[in-house]
Amino acid sequence: MTLRAALRGATRHADAWLASLAHRPVRPGLSAAEVLARLDGPFPAAPSDPVAVIDALVEAVGGGLTATGSPRFFGYVVGGTLPAALAADLLAVVWDQNAALASLSPAASAVEQIAGRWVRQALGLPATASVGFTTGTQMAHVTALAAARHRVLAEVGWDVGADGLTGAPPVRVLAGADRHTTVDAALRLLGFGSRGIHTVAGDGRGRMCPDALRATLDTLAATDTPTRTVGARRVPTIVIAQAGEINTGAVDPLGQICALGHAHGAWVHVDGAFGLWAATSGSARRRALVEGAADADSWATDGHKWLNVPYDCGIAIVADRAAHRRAMVAPADYFPPDPGGALDPVDWTPEFSRRARTFAVYAALRSLGQDGLRDLVDRCCELAGHAASRLAGLPGVRVLNATPGPAGHGVVVPLNQVLLRVEAPGGEGDRLTRAVTAAVTAGGDAYLTGTVWQGRAAMRLSVSNWSTTRAEVDLAVDVIAAAVGTARR
Repeated sequence: MTLRAALRGATRHADAWLASLAHRPVRPGLSAAEVLARLDGPFPAAPSDPVAVIDALVEAVGGGLTATGSPRFFGYVVGGTLPAALAADLLAVVWDQNAALASLSPAASAVEQIAGRWVRQALGLPATASVGFTTGTQMAHVTALAAARHRVLAEVGWDVGADGLTGAPPVRVLAGADRHTTVDAALRLLGFGSRGIHTVAGDGRGRMCPDALRATLDTLAATDTPTRTVGARRVPTIVIAQAGEINTGAVDPLGQICALGHAHGAWVHVDGAFGLWAATSGSARRRALVEGAADADSWATDGHKWLNVPYDCGIAIVADRAAHRRAMVAPADYFPPDPGGALDPVDWTPEFSRRARTFAVYAALRSLGQDGLRDLVDRCCELAGHAASRLAGLPGVRVLNATPGPAGHGVVVPLNQVLLRVEAPGGEGDRLTRAVTAAVTAGGDAYLTGTVWQGRAAMRLSVSNWSTTRAEVDLAVDVIAAAVGTARR
């Protein structure tokens, strides 16, 4: 009965939290230090009543929670949580399945296979590709690039799984100048190091330039030493492209990058944390942004951004199933084979023990269907375009990633990101931009995040929540306009 009472208490608190999202301040009211002061103390010597523990925890941390599920949250690229996904994730906690092995949880294994197939279908990726569900895009990069490392070294006669990297032929990595920091982190974790990345110039809007990639590949090929060769390959090479630059939403010309990379024998990986979902759009313009994505060798994306499933959820997709599995598999004598012949989820990610996060992915995709997923992506993009058009009309405000829209239709942005800045003479733009960002977030009516774009302060409004409407976007724009006016006085 104690367990049931604690669960009922938690449910009451959960209901109260969800009911508050429409009106509570989006920003947290307490700092981490303040929450620590409320909770900290000696490790208790005696047990405590579970219901009392939950009540005290909620009381202590409530002011330190950010309302990321609010329709007025526009920070980072954080989605909300779809109702079906939230309910399924709660059940995943109650069911408490270790999703590593099909023999340990046949249900989790089966749902993971279905969810992986639906994700591939939604993103227009090869039906034969393998899928692993990770904590986020960071670990999805690690997973996919581990597969890349395995294959490109195997092609020059080196077994990295058995022999490691000591003495291995060097692996050349090329990535765009505007790549996300998780790419560098993944490369460090895999032993490549960030100093060895060959940075390819961009076009000033966050896209890798194909001509710069071609020139870099040609220049490097001219300096290759033919110590180990297999076919046309001299130096194992990985090219990393991007679908959805974190500030501008720009998408690299993926088809051209894949063609150039493959012409030089490279493995092409796509960082598509949120931008890959443009493939589901009903807009031909947005779908065209990710044209050619299916030609890559691996992809990384998130479920907890545009798909609006709870944290945490990343997805690694690899065209070469054999390389993916060889890079991840870690057999043990006590792992019984699944009698139905299903492949174990542990074979596709670096984690042994792992929560059954795909129940939420399945529920999200099942509840949306193809039409609902299309509408979710398009609605977020259209709301971002609406925000950009209104913001571009404010005196002294510049939308940095906007281009003119059709006649009489304001401006457009590539996807769901709006990057803006308060312009001012004499170097005051940085100070004003930071002041406006801080004022908007401190007010609690909307939540934006600051950033730096091309060496200058900027702020970003990201529309990623299924529950956001034009009313919340208009409120955010009004709050920004008021903050700009105050900062200029």
